[in-house]
Amino acid sequence: MSESYSEHVYGKVVNFYDLEQESVRPGVVRSGYATDDVMLVMNVLKKDMELRPHVHEDFDQLAMVTRGEANYYIDDVPHHMVEGSVLLVPAGRYHHIEPLSDEVHNLDLFCPPRSDYAHLLDHLLGASA
Repeated sequence: MSESYSEHVYGKVVNFYDLEQESVRPGVVRSGYATDDVMLVMNVLKKDMELRPHVHEDFDQLAMVTRGEANYYIDDVPHHMVEGSVLLVPAGRYHHIEPLSDEVHNLDLFCPPRSDYAHLLDHLLGASA
């Protein structure tokens, strides 16, 4: 990363719902916000979305449900989550989320920021002071 995200976001309030959203697949959209050291990704999920178990070998993930109800699976074990629930997904563990409500808002925290999600942060570098 050549430019500092932190210098662009310091002292600025943003609303995830005002940021440009990326449509990942039917029923899944996301937007991102970050400093140089930590990344937040807001996922808005529909109940009928395709479930895709996956693994991250090199970093932990903190997952929080901010709206709705879901089962969050780690190694095929469901963890029931409602608004305000937080779950640690350790590196190297297969995981996925299954919305139980019509719409679920899932906030993920990654430290350090994921390089494969850097495109979600273009809005930060284009922000004016």
